Amino acid sequence: MDAYTSFAEVYDLFMDNVPYEEWCDYVCSLLGKEGIRDGLLLDLGCGTGSLTRLLAGKGYDCIGVDLSADMLEIAAEKQAADGTGILYLQQDMRSFELYGTVRAAVSICDSMNYILEEEDLLQVFRLVNNYLDPGGVFVFDLNTPYKYRELLGDNVFAESREEGGFIWENCFYEEEQVNEYDLTLFVREKDNLYRRYRETHLQRAWEPETVKKLIRRAGMELVAVYDAFTRNPPEPESERIYMIAREKGKQR
Repeated sequence: MDAYTSFAEVYDLFMDNVPYEEWCDYVCSLLGKEGIRDGLLLDLGCGTGSLTRLLAGKGYDCIGVDLSADMLEIAAEKQAADGTGILYLQQDMRSFELYGTVRAAVSICDSMNYILEEEDLLQVFRLVNNYLDPGGVFVFDLNTPYKYRELLGDNVFAESREEGGFIWENCFYEEEQVNEYDLTLFVREKDNLYRRYRETHLQRAWEPETVKKLIRRAGMELVAVYDAFTRNPPEPESERIYMIAREKGKQR
């Protein structure tokens, strides 16, 4: 089953503990440090648009790209309610097309971990570099190999609420450096019966050095790597890191 199809209907319900406002403030601080405080911004893997809408509220003109039509349908419903004016495009980040360049691109909440092959990740970086303004930046996060290997892999997580619950089963394949997780969700419907959803997701545990190499091969310049939500370098037990890459090669 494709990721984020049936799950899209209940994604926001089970992601209500994500501090999107804090994530937005952190991303904006990284963009601001690079002198980008407004202008056109691309959100790759935008999902239901929670972060995209917050970035729009900070003064950016946003484009959201996501592969899942179901997630984008929910994002569009939110936009209809608040009139943020975000352009949403259903595209694969490995082959996306824009109408012109953007000042910056972001990809948050481990969207890059869904890219499983080196050549595909390289292609994403090349496309981002192509669509960035001269000197534009790409800010993205990654779950670390430590997190997959030590915290998620071969563990089961569960949560039960009045409105529903989930079982999240993980299996980390060391040789492939891929984490497979099976999601089973139970959501209460209007008739007070519970509907079951099931999906399987795969994410790659990217070694930072490999990602740095691919950034350079794509023609970009690596600016910084941070332990998430800090300005400190990553540590061996960092669970999430942020990387910043700059467009290199276009004339200003």
